[in-house]
Amino acid sequence: MNLWYVYIMTNKTNGVLYIGVTDNIEERVKEHKLKLYPKSFTAKYNCNKLVYFEEFNKGAEAALREIQFKKWKRNWKIQLIEEMNASWMDLSMNWNLNSCKSRNLVRKNDMFNQLTRN
Repeated sequence: MNLWYVYIMTNKTNGVLYIGVTDNIEERVKEHKLKLYPKSFTAKYNCNKLVYFEEFNKGAEAALREIQFKKWKRNWKIQLIEEMNASWMDLSMNWNLNSCKSRNLVRKNDMFNQLTRN
């Protein structure tokens, strides 16, 4: 059974906030950090620090929580972050995310290599 996560990324303390949901938080955070999608919100605003996350057993629960967060006032989100992570430390700092490329980047490279071989 996969766990689901609602998470908040930022670019700096009290900076831009991005709220997302995923069933693979390590991979998703890596994608944000590598700017795998260069035109995305997180790439544009350099949201590369994981400052908050919650775990859920069901994707539907996580999706509902994400919707709740997105409706919240900014100061409520900041208060939530500071209750768990007062220093706004990057919670993924010790996750060894740089050891390999993102699974999606590897897949894209594999597809490109297959297409260009023909």
